[in-house]
Amino acid sequence: MTDPLAKMTDPLVSDPPLDPDFPATTPALTFDSGGSALPAVLHVPAGPGPHPVAVVLHGFPGNERNFDLAQVLRRAGYASLVFHYRGSWGVGGSYSWGHVLEDTAAVAARLRDPGLAAAHRLDPHRVTLIGHSLGGFAALMTAAADPSVTAVVSAAGFDLGAASALCRADPSRRAAYVEAFAGELGPLRGTSGEALVAEMERAGESWELARLAPRLADRPVLLIGTSRDTVTPYELHHEPVVAAYREQPVRHLEHHVFRTDHALSDHRVRLARTILDFLARCP
Repeated sequence: MTDPLAKMTDPLVSDPPLDPDFPATTPALTFDSGGSALPAVLHVPAGPGPHPVAVVLHGFPGNERNFDLAQVLRRAGYASLVFHYRGSWGVGGSYSWGHVLEDTAAVAARLRDPGLAAAHRLDPHRVTLIGHSLGGFAALMTAAADPSVTAVVSAAGFDLGAASALCRADPSRRAAYVEAFAGELGPLRGTSGEALVAEMERAGESWELARLAPRLADRPVLLIGTSRDTVTPYELHHEPVVAAYREQPVRHLEHHVFRTDHALSDHRVRLARTILDFLARCP
């Protein structure tokens, strides 16, 4: 029989107690990257902290922004941040894959600023990156380049390096990517389907997620694939990455395949639970 008291402390179904001295807050922040001000929302938990930080990275173009995860994370005691990249959703500058990586790195670095951390009760030494789709790519790439990122989660991650190899090998696949990217440009500025595919091709193997395994070997990594997904088919974007990380090995690797679509539309609770359980096991 389920203990009814357990639900009182379950961040998926209940709010935490009020702390009148250190209440939960939701400040709007901006982060500078490449001369553009990136708008962000920080979800600060109740309590004096310092709270570990989870940066929630949305995909391309960002229709699913994963605010449900941000709220669950806050209820679990994590300060969670959601932001927009340059050139997206009204933000200045131009959109590109490279700018997404630069923006993610800039935000992760700024969260370790002692002044910002003190002002919002953050622990600058515990920063986790959690990304969906392109955000999963950005989370893994940024963590690989920044050893101070303590853990990383990729859900339905988009492997730009693997897609680039397909484009180089098959002109029809390349044309399909150009068309698909062009169809998502509504909230973006300064780019095109052709420009995005060309940038992906120029980066080539350097953006293959499997190649990151040596730089992630000693950190907790959670990879979630999606088996009903036509955007990031798990056979291409998930299984090869898992195989490479197991072979390395990435010692704290956890991986799953959920029977759901690209947005994890009917697996939001399971997604949140899986992430929370993973974070609870992180060293």
